[in-house]
Amino acid sequence: MKDKIAVVTGASSGIGRAVSLRFAADGATVVAVGRNQAELSSLRDEARQFEGVVKPHLADVTETSQMDRLVTETIEFHGKIDILVNAAGIIKNGSIEDTTLDDWDKMMNVNLRSLFYLTQKVVPHLVASKGNIVNVSSVTGLRAFPNVLAYCVSKAATDQLTRCSALELAPKGVRVNAVNPGVVVTNLHKRGGMSEENYETFVANAKNTHPLGRAGTPQEVADLIAFLASDKAGWITGASYPIDGGRGQTCAR
Repeated sequence: MKDKIAVVTGASSGIGRAVSLRFAADGATVVAVGRNQAELSSLRDEARQFEGVVKPHLADVTETSQMDRLVTETIEFHGKIDILVNAAGIIKNGSIEDTTLDDWDKMMNVNLRSLFYLTQKVVPHLVASKGNIVNVSSVTGLRAFPNVLAYCVSKAATDQLTRCSALELAPKGVRVNAVNPGVVVTNLHKRGGMSEENYETFVANAKNTHPLGRAGTPQEVADLIAFLASDKAGWITGASYPIDGGRGQTCAR
């Protein structure tokens, strides 16, 4: 990772934050994209102990003009982009019967449309650097779960976007992979409307829903992303890697 330039979205919290810290610990310069200035500043300060550096970039991934600015400024300041990690995401509950069109559109815009747009803007620079992309998907991209319809669809589409773009970009030396976490202890569900009490119950129930008996940590997912983004994974592309405590291997319960 030394001397690499990495763009990480969703860096204000959760997996995106953990990835930013892991990359900085490995010597990379990380352009950390998020919507919370205070959290981004805290992330930058925490990363000062490492050889690499985190540079906050306040932006909304759904605003195309802001993504254009992100790419332009990163190239102007750093001259290249080696890695893109698409970690920004939101979740809302809802079934086929009661998911509102507004919730559907919001999840597709954040979880899929923004990922497509930023990837498209960054690709020419990844071709130049022979870089790679890691998309943060979900176990819900590989398996169906009730009452999170739009989220499941957005993550399944993320996996297919990963495979299609990997196939198209392989001749140009650019790798594209995805990670598919199970329940990871972050703020994702609480920001999606789950109460603190219900979230504690949800996480505690991971001992029943995940064969390994617990929820995961952002750092564990970041470790996998760091591997996939490194030269050690140089012959891996188009893969969707489960990191879910075995949850994807179980039947619905």
